[in-house]
Amino acid sequence: MYEIDQLLREYDRARAYTDALWRDLSPDEIVWRPHENSSAIGWHLGHQAHVAHFMVRNLTAAEPSPDPELDGIMDSANPEKFRGVLPTVERLTAFRDTVASRVHARIGDIAGGRVGAPAQLAIVAGPLLIALINHEYQHDQWIGEVRAQDLGHALPPDPDTDRVGRLDGYLVLDPSSV
Repeated sequence: MYEIDQLLREYDRARAYTDALWRDLSPDEIVWRPHENSSAIGWHLGHQAHVAHFMVRNLTAAEPSPDPELDGIMDSANPEKFRGVLPTVERLTAFRDTVASRVHARIGDIAGGRVGAPAQLAIVAGPLLIALINHEYQHDQWIGEVRAQDLGHALPPDPDTDRVGRLDGYLVLDPSSV
């Protein structure tokens, strides 16, 4: 069984790495797109949270979106040209923070047995968190490439943990380490 508290720390570490990739960028850099069929860094930030919300919602508890107007914009199933205008940096930040808080609350309820099917959901929670962490890092790769190659900013160091390594150039959490 996975250590849920360790996985939540790794989730926070992945989110902190994402923050290191974008927090020092200007609003214009966050919404800039390398070409018309490419997503902006801001889209990836919203998409990471959007996927986290929907995975937790669909696998553990039905709850409404924290910002329903963002759902269509952040859904990768919608082609870039149909996604709409990105929200402000402040709105993206609030969305990401709200989703992370909900992930912590729901997974905390599962770990504490405060759910209807505690044993079953405990089995779901570990792999779910691993998927969320690795999805965060998956999009960090693209954010980092645009940050460094297109915008000319240095990359932060990789997360300081022996649980995360690189495969095919992407940061990934090794599930056997938790």
